[in-house]
Amino acid sequence: MLSLLITPIGFMLSGYLAARVFPNSQGSGIPQAIAARHLHDDEDRGRLLSLRIAVGKIVLTVLGLFCGASIGREGPTVQVGGSIMLTVARCGGIAQARGLILAGSAAGIAAAFNTPLAGIVFAIEEMSRAYESRANGVVLTAVVLSGLAALGLAGNYNYFGEASVAPTEVKDWALVVICGVGGGGLGASFSGFALHFGQRVRRWVHPRPLQRAVIVAGLCGLAVAIVGVASDGATFGTGYEQARGAVEGHAPPLMFFTEKLVASFLSMLSGIPGGIFAPSLAIGAGFGSTVGSLFGSSIALAAILGMAGYFSGIVQAPMTAFVIILEMTGDHQAVMPIMAVSMIGYITSRILTHEPLYHGLSRVFIASAIRARRSAEKRPTGD
Repeated sequence: MLSLLITPIGFMLSGYLAARVFPNSQGSGIPQAIAARHLHDDEDRGRLLSLRIAVGKIVLTVLGLFCGASIGREGPTVQVGGSIMLTVARCGGIAQARGLILAGSAAGIAAAFNTPLAGIVFAIEEMSRAYESRANGVVLTAVVLSGLAALGLAGNYNYFGEASVAPTEVKDWALVVICGVGGGGLGASFSGFALHFGQRVRRWVHPRPLQRAVIVAGLCGLAVAIVGVASDGATFGTGYEQARGAVEGHAPPLMFFTEKLVASFLSMLSGIPGGIFAPSLAIGAGFGSTVGSLFGSSIALAAILGMAGYFSGIVQAPMTAFVIILEMTGDHQAVMPIMAVSMIGYITSRILTHEPLYHGLSRVFIASAIRARRSAEKRPTGD
């Protein structure tokens, strides 16, 4: 019950520091990195990516996890990596800032999950939405260096261990369709509600940004604590243990994925720094394992397919979903099912919502950076 006190206070402290001390550090940081690539003015980019923001991102993400927020520590590595590479570009007088931001983002994903291929695919499919041949060398070099650093610090590992499961019966193949459609639909719903309610919250906060941002964070923190207590603490944190358990064949409680989805949505809506990558994988694994339990199919296979379907639905990047799930689980026996689920989840999500979550959020930061520059230009200067 102590979490009913610690979690709201932690959310409020994190929200205050994010708004006052480390502005533009809110959320996962991926929208900020995308926005910085679209901006042409160096000062505008600096408002979204800087070493100060990177430090704040790390500290406040740790604070949020300590307080029980349903956030991930991996997504923020994109903004941290982009910030480091942009600083290198500015200090070295390098003109290719957009390519270096792309490289830093790819390196962040590669190092966080030990998934070098997923880092490259993420950079191409999600960050740039196009193939940029000029950035080939710098992206690959950054991913290799970050991968070597991760290997040196943590060793060679699969994020969710080793899995070797594949469809063997008709009901197993039915999971492909159900996890694809169901996971894509859940992902689209999360994205759509996050964009809609996020806009409403920003409008309400705007007249008194600091005071009301802290109030929103505190209320969301209290709601997250209530959900956490109701789930016996299962929804606190990244959800890694539950997701890995599902991949190993141990299904979490049937309602875990709905509770985790609510806690993740509230954590994101609060505006505190933290990613949605790891919680999304936990939600997908919970959804898939629930479907697998109801069908009497392999829990491990259902969890892997559920992760692919939901993750593809929420980010609308099917290649990234396929590659990252494959590298995380090492399940080469289910390559085709994972690919199919990722594509079905993507199509389902696109039908329900046309705007990807990260790119929808990036427009907010682009507009904010431009407004801040115009405000600075209008401000009178002293003689």
